[in-house]
Parts: sequence; C-alpha cells; structure tokens
Amino acid sequence: MATNKGTEEICPFPEFIADGATRMDVCQGALYDCWFLSAVASLSLYPSLLQRVIPPGQSFQEGYNGCFNFRFWQYGEWTEVQIDDRLPTKNGQLIYLFSTNRNEFWSALLEKAYAKLKGGYNALNLGLPHEAMADMTGGVTEVFTVPPDHRMLGSFLGSLLQKGALINCGNSRGSPEKTNELGIVFGHAYSVTGLETIKTTTGPVELVRIRNPWGNTEWEGPWSDKKGMEWNMVSAEEQQRVQRNQLDDGEFWMSLADFCQNFEMLEVCHLTEDTLSVSTVKKPWKCTPHHGKWIPYQGPPQYNLTLLEEDDDPSDPELTCSFLLALMQKHTRKRGVLSYIALQIFKARSEHDFLNPWDLSQLRPVLGTPQDQRRELVFRGRLAPGHYVIIPSTSETSQEGHFLLRVLTEKANITTAVERPGVDANSITVPMSPRLAGLPSVNEAKELFVKHCVKGPYCSPLDLYNLLTESIAKGVFAGSEKKLSLEHCKSFVVLMDVSCIASALLMYTVL
Repeated sequence: MATNKGTEEICPFPEFIADGATRMDVCQGALYDCWFLSAVASLSLYPSLLQRVIPPGQSFQEGYNGCFNFRFWQYGEWTEVQIDDRLPTKNGQLIYLFSTNRNEFWSALLEKAYAKLKGGYNALNLGLPHEAMADMTGGVTEVFTVPPDHRMLGSFLGSLLQKGALINCGNSRGSPEKTNELGIVFGHAYSVTGLETIKTTTGPVELVRIRNPWGNTEWEGPWSDKKGMEWNMVSAEEQQRVQRNQLDDGEFWMSLADFCQNFEMLEVCHLTEDTLSVSTVKKPWKCTPHHGKWIPYQGPPQYNLTLLEEDDDPSDPELTCSFLLALMQKHTRKRGVLSYIALQIFKARSEHDFLNPWDLSQLRPVLGTPQDQRRELVFRGRLAPGHYVIIPSTSETSQEGHFLLRVLTEKANITTAVERPGVDANSITVPMSPRLAGLPSVNEAKELFVKHCVKGPYCSPLDLYNLLTESIAKGVFAGSEKKLSLEHCKSFVVLMDVSCIASALLMYTVL
C-alpha cells in the first residue's frame, strides 16, 4: 500500500471535472471492471453529474487530512462514502484504475470508494455498466437488444440522447477481451457519446460516436480514424463541427449499419430532471418517487396514475402517453432475500380510485409484467390519457419488504401518483358479495344510525335497509347496490355487535 502525498503539485480531481469528456484519460488496471470504467466515461459527459459523485474542493493541499469523500445513490438516497488515500500498489505502480497523468488520482480513489460500497475490490470483478450508472446518477436503467435494422436504431438512439440518457453498448459474441477483425473487443463495455448527421460530398450520412474507456483500441472499419477513407468526403469545417479527433484516443465514429453488425446489447440509464438540469438541448424524464412497503397479509399498496397530455411525438398515430415504472427492492443484500416482484396497471374510474378485492377479482390489468426475481424491475409502457392504478406486488406476502417505486413521464403536469391503502387481492376465492369501496367516517355513521334507528341501539332489517340505501348516495357501494336486498340486511342484523352503535354498517365488511 502507498500513501499518495508529497511536496510536488498533486491534483486528485479538478482538471477532469472542469472540461468533462475532453480529459477522459483513465486506464483499466488488474480488475475486470471495464463496466465500471465505461459508466465513468459516460458520466464524464456531464461534469455536474460527476461533481455530485466527487464533491469538489478536495485536494492534497489545503484542508488535506488523508481522507476523501464520495457520494453514491442507494435506494433513493445519496450515501456518503469516506476513504483514506492509501491505494494498492505493486513495484511502485497502482494495481487498479490509474490516470495517464501521474499526478491525478481521482479515478483510483473513486474506484476504491465504490469498492468499499460494494464490499471490496473483488466485488468489482465483472459486472454490467447499468448497475454502476444507477449507483452514480440515481437514474433508471434498461437493457435492450440492438435492432437488426439500422433504420430503427437512429431514431431510437436520437430519442434517448435527446433526453440526456447515458448509453453503453457491448458485444459478447467472442472470447472476452479478444477483438474481432475490425477491432471491436468482445465482452467489453463501450460508451455511446453522440449521434450526428454528417454532410458529405455525396449526401448526408448518419454516424454514431463511440468511446472505448481504455483510451485506445478503436474501430478499424469504415469511418474509423485509421482507415476511414470516407472522411475524405467531409469538409474540414464539418469535421470540426462534430469534433472529430484523428487520434488513437479510444473515441471513434461508425455508421449505424456497422453498429448493428458489431454490437448486440445497449444498456441505457435514463436521467431525471432532478439529476440533469433541463435545457433546450436535453429534455430528461419527470420523476415521481414513492417509498413504500409490503405489509404481511395486507396485500400490496396502490398508486394512482393520471395521464393528461399526449407525448410530443408526431410519429405516434395513437396519441398516447409514454412512461417508465421502476420498482426496486430495498436492502436485498442485508436481508439475504431477493423476491419475485411484479407490476400491474388497471384502468381506474377516477383520479383517486381504490380497487377493492371485488374489483380486482373482476378486472384485468391493461398492462403488466410477469413476476421476476431482480433487484429492480423496469417497465416501459404507453397508454391513452386517463386514470390508472399501479399495483406493485411481491411473492413474499408473509414477509415485510420495503421498495422504491419511481414513475417517469415525459411531461411534469400529466402525472400524479398517490399511495392508497392496500388490499390483498390473493385472499379472494369465490366472493359471496362485493366489499365496500369505502365507508363513511365514524361520526357520519353515528349520524346515519341515529337518524334511521330511532328505537335505540337496535335496528330492524327495515331500519338497516333504509340506512344503507341512503349510504348509496355517498358512493359507498361503488355501483354494487344493485345486489343489495332485504335478505342481506337480515343477515347483518343477525351478525350485529350491539356494543358498537355503528356496527350495522361495519358488519357489512365481513362478507
């Protein structure tokens, strides 16, 4: 172990943060953590995001005390991780991440802090970039298969980049860290950093810009820095506009068709407006978070979703509203349990609707997911404007579990999500009668009882029938009053608990 302090000018972070992507000169060490390095490379596109992870003002000079602080997003909250500056070395050289500038240690310190968060350096061996991107941004991550038709890819990537998403790509069709005939490394994570329509002497061409976090080993096919004769058709002004850099620095351009041939997976981290500042260039998602829990035998909670305004998508003939739902189980490592979870969306009658067990036994979800055993379940959907109910469920109905539900929409004024008390939809077998959708308050029940049952604490079936009939006007039965009969009321009276003046109403809930 070595302590990185001395008399020469040593700067752990600042130059990289100051100008973002232009200073991505980090090299991978002995760990197989290119997935983490790729996420850092994507994060470097937005210096403000990197400053949230690496708080500025830290150095080996003023205020130095041997410790550095970092922040990572965990279950909806930013967690501070403090480390000392002692880094693993061998023969005087850093073993893990290092910078080509021997006086910069930000990458090695960041890697050490992340290793501490995850349980040690060995925990960083092998992984997926979207996990690290979520931990460093608080974004919602999705994994996609690259479409075989490059004409679909352009609009897809363009939409993601317009929202400020961080995108990584990879190819697992060969032996890890071996290259194909055109220089693409198998089992390696790259960052997608841009999409441009390039003006050439033969017409416009759409190209995608990619970065290898190693800082070398580039694409060697058409439009490459080394062998791309196609750049001869592009003016110097146009090359300057798209910031083409003809160096072996790990960044290169390629056509969408070649991208589809050489990459098979996309990992996308969607950023929200509280993470990425809104601008005329980037339009991130609007996010509504809900911290909830599953209570044993009480059934899942419910959330109301109101979609009011369609997307600004002229290619959408159905005029729908896009959204993302992200359901994350909390503290799965501490609990040692990773449950199967699912999401269901039902059509609602109003913006404050609550679906009781009778409703759930009769309705079918308009959208939903099968149960899946993962830390975070992400669901992408489109629905027409209207009112809906979201129900997050777990397979462990006998155990308490905490979760974070995030609702992402394109427009801030079209979504409201409100937690409602839960019911156990699984407890219904063959219902003999519908349950109440809602009950009047205790005071209201007393007033109704005194009004109709003038003979004292007891009431006849006819008194109770009149009492319940008036309750219908308050929406208590949610349309099920057609099944209410005098025979029902006789049953209520038989079951009545005379110790409670409002028992005639409350006894209805046992059926």
